[in-house]
Parts: sequence; C-alpha cells; structure tokens
Amino acid sequence: MPSDLAALECVPCRGGMPPMQGEERTAWAQRLGGGWQVVDGHHIAKDFRFRDFRQALAFTNRVGELAETVNHHPDLCTSWGRVQVTLWTHKIGGLSETDFIFAAKVDSLLPSPGD
Repeated sequence: MPSDLAALECVPCRGGMPPMQGEERTAWAQRLGGGWQVVDGHHIAKDFRFRDFRQALAFTNRVGELAETVNHHPDLCTSWGRVQVTLWTHKIGGLSETDFIFAAKVDSLLPSPGD
C-alpha cells in the first residue's frame, strides 16, 4: 500500500535550507515506510525487483516520466530484474520533504498485484 505521502505535491527546493536531520528525518522515513532506507543520513534508497529486464526498464521509464513531471530527479540503476532508486536533494546536499514525497509517488507506480 503506497504511503499517504503520494498524494502530496513535490515542491522544488530553492536551496538555502539545511537538509533534514534527526527526529524530523526519522519521522518522514517512518511515514514513508515501504522498504525505503535512509543511507548515511544523506539519501534514501530502495531496490525494486521484477520478473525480467523488460519490466525493470518499463518501471525505470515510468519513474523517469514522473521525475520530469515534478522536476525532481533520482539516481536510477536498472539491471536485469532490478531497479535501484536513490533520492536526495542536490541543492541542499541531503534530504528534504520532496524526497520522501517523490519516493511515495515512485511506490505508487508499481503495478497492482495480479496486473
């Protein structure tokens, strides 16, 4: 089940603010859930698994379209049956609310069971 964060809008960061830390970052990570991991307090990442390369590539393309739509661009690593998505806000050198919102939107791109 996608997080309620997926319904929120990604707001581009203009810089000049500190990255999330401590309890604030922990609270957003818990709200996101879904297997996303905070890595080194700097970024969030998740591995998505698929039956084959074609499905992984199709998912990568959906994430890419989302990124262009909201102007927030993750690092994507696509391989056979796997896509790793890594997010942080480059302008502040760490995590912002938009990273967690975008991650929830990425989760919502997954096909429903049985599709």
